[in-house]
Amino acid sequence: MKIAILTSGILPVPAVQGGAVEALVDYLLEYNDKHSLHDITVYSVLNPDVFRQEALQSCVNHYVYIDTGSLLGRAGKRLHGLLHRRTYYHYSIDYFLKRALRLIRRQHFDVIILENRPGYALKLYGKTDAQLVYHLHNDFLNSATQDAAALYRIATGILTVSDFIRSRVLTCNAQDSKTFTIHNGINLAPFAAPPALSRDSLGLSSDDFVLLFSGRLVEEKGILQLVEAMQKLSDHPKIKLLVMGSSFYGNANDNNPFIRQLKLKTAGCEEQIKFTGFVQHDLMASYLGLSDVAVIPSIWNDPFPTTVLEGMAAGLPIITTDRGGISEMATPENAVILPCGADLADHLAKAILSLYQDKEGRERMGKASKELSYKYSKENYAKHFFDAIALLAARGK
Repeated sequence: MKIAILTSGILPVPAVQGGAVEALVDYLLEYNDKHSLHDITVYSVLNPDVFRQEALQSCVNHYVYIDTGSLLGRAGKRLHGLLHRRTYYHYSIDYFLKRALRLIRRQHFDVIILENRPGYALKLYGKTDAQLVYHLHNDFLNSATQDAAALYRIATGILTVSDFIRSRVLTCNAQDSKTFTIHNGINLAPFAAPPALSRDSLGLSSDDFVLLFSGRLVEEKGILQLVEAMQKLSDHPKIKLLVMGSSFYGNANDNNPFIRQLKLKTAGCEEQIKFTGFVQHDLMASYLGLSDVAVIPSIWNDPFPTTVLEGMAAGLPIITTDRGGISEMATPENAVILPCGADLADHLAKAILSLYQDKEGRERMGKASKELSYKYSKENYAKHFFDAIALLAARGK
């Protein structure tokens, strides 16, 4: 098949600036390059670093870049915003789609995959005879979504990253038969190698009990509650928290109200709570390899966070919450799954202390994590994804 992948219009593919969605697109393209399944064209925003990526040498994957970041690109976005006051998404995303659509209309595609942007379909419908497949990473299509009925009707198929997201799509049509769950996958290879870092380099000692939080530093990720839990454990100086991430992918200059609140709350706790800032994805396995427990305390309905999978692949016990699709991968065998609520910080503190005091339990849970992680390889993810695309395409003929 000839397939187009329309990316989110924010971060580039290959994922040189990070981004979970973009990394997942990379896995699909890598699998397609290896097996030569389809002729795929990816439409992505431009970042100069992409041209140093070997992936662009593929014979079956093609990359088309739209300049939205240069002086000329930014001017184009602004002008588009002035001329089009009403857009489905932000005017910069609408500008990306407008430019991509001009190029798509010159081609014939059998299937166009919309990465986390179902609203794109409103502009594509009637301008292409390709089948439209949504790949939903977030709760972006439910009965309350703008133009939900039209978006659901237009779609040939809908692939969701979790049963939780699928359940939200089903609010559009309880009799749905075109929505399938394809769980995310990760690259397991880096977790088989020894860490490229040492604890000493991070200001940690060999006998510290290290918790790792990785992800964007935003309120919904539960980082404030985790910090409060750490403060409740101040009598246990060997318990350390490593906070890996920033407020946005690749953002080295965090300066927003939430980050300021977080910095204020952690003032004076530098020995107990250490911030790494943004870390390149290729170093993530090393940070996990130096840790004892992965903590993912999401307080929103996290669809299917790959941070949980990464903790599992590192062979770590998981402390997390019961929100969104998390319980579809974390189980009582490998994770402490906590309810959300006003007392989350108390629950986190108790769970951390319990694992700190139970080495055998940690080892047992870590082993279960490692075993469970194998089903979430990037190869399994890509195979299941393309199998679903083939099924949907056959149905749509």
